Amino acid sequence: MLSLEQIESACADGPIPAPHPIMKSPELSFSRTYYPLGFPMEVRSNSAEVFEHFAEIWGKFDKHYDTEKLLTEVLFVEDDCGECPPEPSYRIVSSWLTSVANRDNYCVLDMESGRTSITVSRAALQHPLYVQYFLFGLAVSAISTCHATPIHAACVEFEGRGVLLCGDSGAGKSTLSYACARSGWNYISDDASYMLSRGHARRVTGNCHQVRFRPTAGKLFPELQGLAVTPRAAGKPSIELATANLPGIRGASGTDVDFVVFLNRRGAGPAEVKPYGKDAARMFMRQVLFGPDSTLSVQHAAIERMLDARLVSLHYSDLDSAIARLEMLCREHPLKG
Repeated sequence: MLSLEQIESACADGPIPAPHPIMKSPELSFSRTYYPLGFPMEVRSNSAEVFEHFAEIWGKFDKHYDTEKLLTEVLFVEDDCGECPPEPSYRIVSSWLTSVANRDNYCVLDMESGRTSITVSRAALQHPLYVQYFLFGLAVSAISTCHATPIHAACVEFEGRGVLLCGDSGAGKSTLSYACARSGWNYISDDASYMLSRGHARRVTGNCHQVRFRPTAGKLFPELQGLAVTPRAAGKPSIELATANLPGIRGASGTDVDFVVFLNRRGAGPAEVKPYGKDAARMFMRQVLFGPDSTLSVQHAAIERMLDARLVSLHYSDLDSAIARLEMLCREHPLKG
């Protein structure tokens, strides 16, 4: 930067060119469209390399919903640090969600428009688990505030009837949803489901391309025995498998939910179904919601529509008994028409 004296001296000698801006972002000339969870999203960047990571996490999804296209802009910057960036800190201020790891790796999401701005460094791209989980995974937050309402639940479908499996972490959502899929049910998601916020009564979508298990799942499913724990950037240790590599598993992009089932594995004897309270179900589902008032009001309305489904608790001790009782529940209330 020139001092004031240097500027005055230069001006005395005649006109000088205007200085370049201190920081000028390069043009984001590369563009690709992906469909995370079935929703259209355009990604723009100044580096083609970033698309390899988006393809890894979202490339398996096809378009299923004609929602307004979300926009994610990724600015790639060179750096001279080979170390993996630290875990980001998250903040919500008004309609903005920020995720900041350091000066070269951060994200800003406008939760009302769904526009995401990401700055990512060479060091981050050299650690795929990190960049895909912490930085590029923020696309789910845009979907969760603009197009869908997140629900902490697994989702499966039996003979056209959508069943949402709810419960705390460790309640058995993943194991029961996978056990249902092994028995011929359609598999939609293991522990994160997304209800369309507008236009559909109780339509739920999820990641039908992956299933995650606790390391102890090999005791329940012989085909999982001996599998290594999948490296993760964050979260509990788990075994993560592509459903395409699991024989007999039939994935589905979404379903209309007819039953919301709260899991209770402390039951003894044959599995049984009991009515479940709407107030408790509402409080459970609202816990994971976030965003400005304008989006929360839409999500709360979506939750109320979900609460119009049949609410029950499932008390069981073994998977076979639980599946049989769920199938009976679906057949007790056949589809209309």
